[in-house]
Amino acid sequence: MLAMLSPSSPGATHAALPTTAAEMKQRGWDAVDVVFVTGDAYIDHPSFAMAILGRILDAAGFRVGILSQPDWHSAEDWTRFGRPRLFFGVSAGNMDSMINHYTANRKVRNDDAYSPGGRIGLRPDRATLSYCQRAREAYRQVPVIAGGVEASLRRLAHYDYWSDTVRRSILLDCKADLVVYGMGEEGIVEIARRLQAGETVRDLRDMRGVAFALGASEATPDDALTLPSFEEVRDDTLAFAEATKIIHNETNPYNARRLAQRHDRRVVVCNRPALPISQPAMDRIYGLPYTRRPHPTYTEPIPAFEMIKDSVTIMRGCFGGCTFCSITTHQGRIIQSRSKQSIVNEVRALARDPEFKGTVSDIGGPTANMYEMKCTKPEVEAICRRQSCVHPTICKLLGTDHDPLIEVMEAARQAPGVKKVLVASGLRMDLAQRSPRYIRELSRHHVGGHLKVAPEHTDPEVLARMRKPSGDDFEQFASTFEAESKKAGKQQYIVPYFIASHPGSDLHAMIDLAVFLKRGGYRPDQVQDFIPAPFDVATAMYHTGIDPFTKKPVFIAKHLRDRKLQRALMQFFKPENYVEVRRALLKAGRSDLIGSGCDALIPSKPPREAVARRREQANAQFTGEYVHTVPGVERGTPSKRQSRHESGSGYRPNRTSATTPRTSR
Repeated sequence: MLAMLSPSSPGATHAALPTTAAEMKQRGWDAVDVVFVTGDAYIDHPSFAMAILGRILDAAGFRVGILSQPDWHSAEDWTRFGRPRLFFGVSAGNMDSMINHYTANRKVRNDDAYSPGGRIGLRPDRATLSYCQRAREAYRQVPVIAGGVEASLRRLAHYDYWSDTVRRSILLDCKADLVVYGMGEEGIVEIARRLQAGETVRDLRDMRGVAFALGASEATPDDALTLPSFEEVRDDTLAFAEATKIIHNETNPYNARRLAQRHDRRVVVCNRPALPISQPAMDRIYGLPYTRRPHPTYTEPIPAFEMIKDSVTIMRGCFGGCTFCSITTHQGRIIQSRSKQSIVNEVRALARDPEFKGTVSDIGGPTANMYEMKCTKPEVEAICRRQSCVHPTICKLLGTDHDPLIEVMEAARQAPGVKKVLVASGLRMDLAQRSPRYIRELSRHHVGGHLKVAPEHTDPEVLARMRKPSGDDFEQFASTFEAESKKAGKQQYIVPYFIASHPGSDLHAMIDLAVFLKRGGYRPDQVQDFIPAPFDVATAMYHTGIDPFTKKPVFIAKHLRDRKLQRALMQFFKPENYVEVRRALLKAGRSDLIGSGCDALIPSKPPREAVARRREQANAQFTGEYVHTVPGVERGTPSKRQSRHESGSGYRPNRTSATTPRTSR
């Protein structure tokens, strides 16, 4: 479907796609074919879904309007372009809207990186539901196609952390005709072309990478693998775990089977995943004429854009299969890479931008060092159901050659106008150690003083639950990187990222991690709390308390007070965490780590800052409005008692009593 796309295709232009009726008319259009609804600010950069999908449709000759962060309180914004000729395409944005809105402690976030000015409140909770319903309200007969991360990860019955319930498929709540799950470039073009050719949205049910809900009287496809029903996974944690196992075993597009899950009288069908796209198709996608800027109507900076504006995506997908990560679920485990020439062309175009400062902020993707890596035996890959190509050990059939990546990095930094090319994407350390040359090139040319890596934990059991390599792997990599940095005459540091409260992680595991951090001299500025995202394997562990593949019990830190202790342990060095760290150590029977010993995490006496913090917290418990206040009277102002004669009525003017006769009505 993408074979005929090119930047010079009819309709393709360097101007941003229209966001209003006036902009639509400036292009000479009287209507649009597709209205793409998104919960993010419209940024015409290939790191954002609305930009890629909009540009692909535009290059294919379709007229596209972008409805960005619409007011969902009515359907008025959905009529902005008039009735779309083909369909509404709906996405909550680059993130699940609930993760976008709430922290791991279920508190409202202070900012939204995908909104102008970082402002919150510009999209609703569960945005896909509201957007689809408003589209249906605006034009009842126009097909509604949902996609993006939120719809993909909620296409079947799933655990929802924020309501602490198992929710049914998003299809039944948002009333979309189809959900396109995974990366949707091939799918959205096929949908547009088939609808334009006169097919109905029901005819599209034969497509790969889509999910749909059957009517109550429709028969389930004979070739579908039946999952435990919504009612079963809602009421039985073992059934939920089994459904998770089946779903994740059916993710290889070369051998996956169609899935079906009953929800009361209806059935949700999930077709086989879309096939990975080819390198020429990747080149065409990223070679489209993006402006690489937010829409010109924005006057405030958009934090997500500021972070990625000078980055270059070189690949997609991840075969790591980490249980807490949605990348493999959404983008697939088969690596899809751009050609070296396509990447260099983008770097050169970026360098010609007058606003470019000379530094490419990142050259990578979901991972920094899986470029061009793939199974060396396609016939084995076609039948493989392994969850990870690198855990518990790196598969002997996996090609781990870093030379193509090294060549891309070298060519990028030699482009005219480029001073430095940094690597900021997540680095897979176990793969990197197979290429001393890669680590040498990385440390000499592509690190800006700090290299971020994600060992995630030190406890073997927790790492096994995560599908991450052992802690020794991190230490070996850190040692090699430090040695190569010294050879290059550079003082560079590793910044490790760890997760608190992941399934399997108890207080003892976190205390061991804290001791490791102290011995290594690491003081994390930020702590990553585990958030159970829909569809992830680790989320199934969190909800059920068992590993869905082994059915063995897993420790879960479910209560917020327990999660708070684990978080504090990762920043044991902060005086304000003293009380929580001490409580955690005493609870775990590790009083030996309190005092002045070499491994002691905290002193025996609380520091002055800890006492002050404790006093502030105690005082905060007694602030707020706990009594009735008189409207219009400022706090601290003596209030005058008002007599009933002044007001004209008593406290209960219609009350019947011996002295107040009932009035006639």
